[in-house]
Amino acid sequence: MPCPPQGGQESLRSGGAASFLLSLESEMSSVQSQQEQLSQSDPSPSPNSCSSFELIDMDAGSLYEPVSPHWFYCKIIDSKETWIPFNSEDSQQLEEAYSSGKDCNGRVVPTDGGRYDVHLGERMRYAVYWDELASEVRRCTWFYKGDKDNKYVPYSESFSQVLELMVHYQPVAGSDDWGSAPTEQGRPRTVKRGVENISVDIHCGEPLQIDHLVFVVHGIGPACDLRFRSIVQCVNDFRSVSLNLLQTHFKKAQENHQIGRVEFLPVNWHSPLHSTGVDVDLQRITLPSINRLRHFTNDTILDVFFYNSPTYCQTIVDTVASEMNRIYTLFLQRNPDFKGGVSIAGHSLGSLILFDILTNQKDSLGDIDSEKDSLNIVMDQGDTPTLEEDLKKLQLSEFFDIFEKEKVDKEALALCTDRDLQEMGIPLGPRKKILNYFSTRKNSTGINRPTLQPASGANIPKESEFCSSSNTRNGDYLDVGIGQVSVKYPRLIYKPEIFFAFGSPIGMFLTVRGLKRIDPNYRFPTCKGFFNIYHPFDPVAYRIEPMVVPGVEFEPMLIPHHKGRKRMHLELREGLTRMSMDLKNNLLGSLRMAWKSFTRAPYPALQVSETAEETEAEPESTSEKPSDVNTEETSVAVKEEVPPINVGMLNGGQRIDYVLQEKPIESFNEYLFALQSHLCYWESEDTVLLVLKEIYQTQGIFLDQPLQ
Repeated sequence: MPCPPQGGQESLRSGGAASFLLSLESEMSSVQSQQEQLSQSDPSPSPNSCSSFELIDMDAGSLYEPVSPHWFYCKIIDSKETWIPFNSEDSQQLEEAYSSGKDCNGRVVPTDGGRYDVHLGERMRYAVYWDELASEVRRCTWFYKGDKDNKYVPYSESFSQVLELMVHYQPVAGSDDWGSAPTEQGRPRTVKRGVENISVDIHCGEPLQIDHLVFVVHGIGPACDLRFRSIVQCVNDFRSVSLNLLQTHFKKAQENHQIGRVEFLPVNWHSPLHSTGVDVDLQRITLPSINRLRHFTNDTILDVFFYNSPTYCQTIVDTVASEMNRIYTLFLQRNPDFKGGVSIAGHSLGSLILFDILTNQKDSLGDIDSEKDSLNIVMDQGDTPTLEEDLKKLQLSEFFDIFEKEKVDKEALALCTDRDLQEMGIPLGPRKKILNYFSTRKNSTGINRPTLQPASGANIPKESEFCSSSNTRNGDYLDVGIGQVSVKYPRLIYKPEIFFAFGSPIGMFLTVRGLKRIDPNYRFPTCKGFFNIYHPFDPVAYRIEPMVVPGVEFEPMLIPHHKGRKRMHLELREGLTRMSMDLKNNLLGSLRMAWKSFTRAPYPALQVSETAEETEAEPESTSEKPSDVNTEETSVAVKEEVPPINVGMLNGGQRIDYVLQEKPIESFNEYLFALQSHLCYWESEDTVLLVLKEIYQTQGIFLDQPLQ
């Protein structure tokens, strides 16, 4: 939230009796010489002046009050310099460090919640957790209005020192040191003294306490939204939305000092992938026509194919895991008092990368190379024998040294052909025994395939129907039998509490890989929660729950609006649907009663036995009539009492699929807003609020008012 203004507007362009001219000699050629002249000259008109400046109206008895400085940093946005103010807390810290009297050289001040460091002596701002161009930092007291966008731009620190209580005109002839183009020299320039007199939003800063850390992994391409912004910029928006929602929806917890904030840090894998030289190789084979479209394809869409390539998939998963481990370690070094948990979030392809990494983790966070920790789930038929044990079983132990020398493990041996074994010097007889042994095992139970321990009495589905965890190849590889790329998945040095997927194609990729269903008992080895969040018009998003419960059709969980109710157009749509159902039920009930009256027997007299039967049947018919009238009420009651759906343990027994409510304008044309729907999550209050709600629930902290 922007801080309130510290003072009123002060007009610095004023004439009158108290204003007078200050002259500068025309032969001044630099700002430094102008500063010296200004500091020593007598403020009186000069006949030799070639430029003039106006001073503020001042009372003779008014006391001089020093200007309050504020610190700014410069960002290049759309190839243009933009000066952005530090929040009030960071600016105060910078000013205290500057005014401490100590040498500024080597002095480092953390800002922006610890995500940036300002090197005070260099006047430069550096990113801590990711690569980013350094930004110039300036201690600002005087500002001039820009020529194009009418935004106020700070003067340099040295130049501001000679502009105290003064407004100037541009020199008619001379250098451009006053901040305007030569064609505009001679025009008066509006100057403001102090940041409180310019129109700029200055935020109050972020809470110092960090309750939870979330790593955010991007999808395909370098741009993450329709404005072609990077993952860093999009995560900045996500973080800003979360800070606003904490103030509005967790106000009681904040007032009681129970919570601080959630830190969101971006993880970039696109740049390391495309710095491997693959772009040069692609450029050599790319056709020269439709250049921009082909460049977009190479830089963005091909990331999907890279992930399905063993070579580049290894690069991607290594980059994501190592970056998260590196940032986590650095974060703990900079925040030694941090006691919170860690969660991960992925957008689009980034969610699939995280899903594959999570399925390939181990239960224990002990020694990665420990043989005891090589299996992370219960095996269905005991421990898997090693290659040496298999060879001993085949009475071929003498060939183990050959395989060890060639670095061939069980998985690699299963992929070897007869020619490969022959080149390693294996005789014909042993070759046939080895090939037959591994071929039989692959066709029957898969290659070292670990499966989930079913509940007692539960039906065990086919092995291809399991969403198996990672540990094939002694715990290092996922079996290629389920369609996943055969790579070595790195180990995370922490256990994520929740995995959030935004606009995720996980369900589609699992289906394409040959998985028909996910075992309801399956859960991530090291992560307890999983939320699949998507926009209803997102063309890339797919559901997960139907893979867990394939025989039941049910709707996903509707994410509540952050203001506490459904969007108006959705309520209107449901109201119209309910009204049409009421009309339909009433009409059918009336037609049914009319049909019964038309088909009633016309005979006036019946036998006594028949009359008795009719008398006994009438109470039944009369008891049926109210049921016709109250059909809708009964259906509503039944609908409200539908038992909860068991969607397995992937999210600890809770629902997995969560759908956002589309905006009214989006409902007019689904296709028109399809692309935007895939990129909407960064600034979606509903998405951010769900993330915050689930994170703080793990700490026993809830919303001020439950959303409906």
